[in-house]
Amino acid sequence: MRLSFGQELRLAQKQVLAPRMIQSMEILQLPILALQERIDQELQENPVLELQEVDPDLPNDLEDRELSDSKSDQERELVIDGGGSEDDFERLLRMDEEWPDHFENSRPSSNRIAEEADRKHDAMANMAAPPQTLQDYLHDQLTWFELSAELRAMADRIIYNLDSNGYLQTSPEDLLGPDSTEADRALIYQALAVVQGLDPPGVAARDLRECLLLQLKPKTPFLEQLRTLISDHLEDLEQNRIPAISKKTGYSIETIQEAVAELRRLNPKPGAEFSESVAPTVTPDVIVEPREGGGYQVRLEDGRTPTLFISPYYRKLLRSGANAETREYIKRKVNSAQWLIDSIEQRRNTLTRVAQAIVDHQAEFLDEGPEAIEPLKMQQIADRVGVHVTTVSRAVDDKWIQTPRGIFPLKRFFCGGTVSADGEEVAWDTVRLKLQEIVDGEDKSRPLSDDQLVTELGKHGITVARRTVTKYRKAMNIPSSRQRRDWSANNGK
Repeated sequence: MRLSFGQELRLAQKQVLAPRMIQSMEILQLPILALQERIDQELQENPVLELQEVDPDLPNDLEDRELSDSKSDQERELVIDGGGSEDDFERLLRMDEEWPDHFENSRPSSNRIAEEADRKHDAMANMAAPPQTLQDYLHDQLTWFELSAELRAMADRIIYNLDSNGYLQTSPEDLLGPDSTEADRALIYQALAVVQGLDPPGVAARDLRECLLLQLKPKTPFLEQLRTLISDHLEDLEQNRIPAISKKTGYSIETIQEAVAELRRLNPKPGAEFSESVAPTVTPDVIVEPREGGGYQVRLEDGRTPTLFISPYYRKLLRSGANAETREYIKRKVNSAQWLIDSIEQRRNTLTRVAQAIVDHQAEFLDEGPEAIEPLKMQQIADRVGVHVTTVSRAVDDKWIQTPRGIFPLKRFFCGGTVSADGEEVAWDTVRLKLQEIVDGEDKSRPLSDDQLVTELGKHGITVARRTVTKYRKAMNIPSSRQRRDWSANNGK
């Protein structure tokens, strides 16, 4: 093999995403709240970019409005390419000369800055205090007991090693150092007993059995039966093996059922109530409204998205004779600002078209409910709108739509399906709803097996495989036929 250095000419084709295209895709993928954060960030980083605020002294007559609209149109036509087109840049200067009063420096005044600071201070003062944690709650209870400093320190060590559910996931001895003595090990178990006696009952347990046993009190109904069931038959209870438990323990079916009812009153996660569970705020990006004459029409919820424009201050700065370095810096910033404005407008246009195509396809869902949803793939919407399927994916990603039937993620309207006995496509959501309906209406003394569920679905014109029924049953948290069986209905037979 001969190696040599030289030059050769090759022809090749490859796709290269321009920076402007990358930014447009990023803006399209952002939900409304993230878009507002992105705009705020750009406003801080790009001094050329400014917000258009509503002025109460704006002209109200039609002629002045048309003049203002024509100015806005000319502003939107401003595009400065990566090389810094001088013609476009000079047009920016001429706009300032033609309408000097229209481009005034709109930098915030000192009074406005002070008012904004006062509002932020009031908002911070009115913030809700953080909720009490499980560790703080348990630590405060230690003051109720007369404990030695060493025992209190060991109890705190256990408390601050509990997980969010209140369990101690490690051995107490693992909380001690390598130089621990026998006295230290005795002290840590004494501290564990102290912590396990605190409220809520069951805290500091090392497994589920210990957690449930700690919650039993002398006056708990079926105390002895519960101790036996928790200690020796938790797995049998999970699998609903009531006859097997009755045979091993000698308890009647009725006694076991009543004991299980008391068992359900116990809390398997005593520390979970202290976990801060805040439902995420959902702000719809698209709103669906009924259209006069039938059908639905979409509109974007972009009222809180500010209107951006290029600052007139830098136009005056350029006209005053800035040096070449300053002019080049302003050109780059103006170019970046214009790209952002164009990307936001492109996002608005693409999202509107995609959402309208989805709503048109799923009109029956909006009319009749989730059971009427139609099978839909992203490629179908991409073909209808005339964009690439990845564009549809980015447009619906993390977006929410407000409909007359509630607020849904846009991805909710995309689902696969199967073919019914009549040859019509049936969405998988429809199959799941019908499956739940069949299970809810079955005889619990003789629940349907997965094979029988397949037969019942076939009676409704839905043909699916057994493995599909099993998959959906597990995904919907529907227990197996053995676990759904009510043994008391046939006295264990």
